[in-house]
Amino acid sequence: MNYPHPLIAREGWPFLLIIFALTCVVHFSVGLWWSWPLWVLSIFVLQFFRDPPRPVPTQANAILSPADGRIVAVEQVNDPYANRDALKISVFMNVFNVHSNRIPVDGTVESVSYAPGKFVNADLDKASIENERNAMVIRRHDGLIVTSVQVAGLIARRILCYVRAGETVERGQRYGFIRFGSRVDVYLPLTARPRVTIGDKVYATMTILAELDSPTEAQGD
Repeated sequence: MNYPHPLIAREGWPFLLIIFALTCVVHFSVGLWWSWPLWVLSIFVLQFFRDPPRPVPTQANAILSPADGRIVAVEQVNDPYANRDALKISVFMNVFNVHSNRIPVDGTVESVSYAPGKFVNADLDKASIENERNAMVIRRHDGLIVTSVQVAGLIARRILCYVRAGETVERGQRYGFIRFGSRVDVYLPLTARPRVTIGDKVYATMTILAELDSPTEAQGD
């Protein structure tokens, strides 16, 4: 079932409750002069945990962005989670981006694997293999594989993933969250046609990262 989009992510509710309660206590105890830094922090936390609903493109062969952010890699690499050569497209999220993660394609989750690691700057290429990460391998109905990997960043200390192997998932479905600054790597078949380039700004669900035809469609071309 798709997440009902409460506008403010449920992962942030405890943080917001604490920071707003503290801010109000300071504000009404000693005044605005002492509490204004806390109000600024409260607004920052509020915007970080925003979780707006997103329209889902209807294009059947579209691979949707799983995250908001900036494209930092479009390259041919080895996909270690599906054991294949693949096209990797990486999205870097800074602290001002929405951090709710969405499913990029319709299909069935084949595996979900967590790997502990470092917390280097997620903007760096080595973050993909050195940082804490959680990989989800999805098989489309036509047999093609798409891998989506949540990667922790410099100050991110928690990766949340709500899907399990065997589940059927839909494009645009909310499946996880990463706290505070991170990246998502998407591994695609080499036949995928990229629709983005390095430096492009993308938005979860709304942006099409690439187009991916089924094997039968490719044979008919």
